[in-house]
Amino acid sequence: MRVVYILWLRQIKRYVRSRSRVVGAIAQPLLFLLALGYGLGAVFKAAGRGDYLQFLVPGIMAQTVLFSSMFYGAMIIYDRQFGFLKETMVAPVSRLKIMLGGALGGATTSVFQGALVFFIALALGFHPLHWVMTLVALAFMILLAIAITSFSSGLGSFVQDMQGFQAINQFLVFPLYFLSGALYPLDNVPTWLRLIAEVNPISYTVDAMRWSIIGTSKFGIGKDLIALAITTIVLITFGAIRFRHIEA
Repeated sequence: MRVVYILWLRQIKRYVRSRSRVVGAIAQPLLFLLALGYGLGAVFKAAGRGDYLQFLVPGIMAQTVLFSSMFYGAMIIYDRQFGFLKETMVAPVSRLKIMLGGALGGATTSVFQGALVFFIALALGFHPLHWVMTLVALAFMILLAIAITSFSSGLGSFVQDMQGFQAINQFLVFPLYFLSGALYPLDNVPTWLRLIAEVNPISYTVDAMRWSIIGTSKFGIGKDLIALAITTIVLITFGAIRFRHIEA
């Protein structure tokens, strides 16, 4: 466990020392909250859907965790290019512990950024239905962060250059997010879009966070938990298998 802790701590220190990364991770969610929350709020309310900011915040929190967690794979590519990964690999330590330590560090910073978005939303007028349920939302964010950082570890283990990683990242992450119902209700969307959302694992994370924060759910919390648990197990397994065959 000491190895896992040290590698976790390394990711935390890298995050704390990179102020531009902290600001950059908050800038995009803040733009979404302001531009969409206030720009479309009147339209959403006129359609009889209530307060759009209330609906939007859980989705933006999930977005922050998703995007930040996927960035962890870039750290692996940097470590490979600067030789740190090779030095780690020759140590008498299992690669699973190396992957877990870094992935947990990346997940921790991602959850922290998601929590920052929550507090910013409070300042903008958002209010959760039950404060105690925000701890449940935190648990969902942790699961999502661990799942995505594990997947990003696997992705970063076989992609050799940053340009290739960014291309794959955008190809996967943006469709997963925008087709999850994070920005719009899934009640009256076309059938094809609803079917995509139903097979999209991010949809169930967003839905679970809405259930815990504002008390609404599209799929039901039971289905959300099953989908999120399966996603977490599959992505951790993928990351562990791919990282085992990484070449530094």
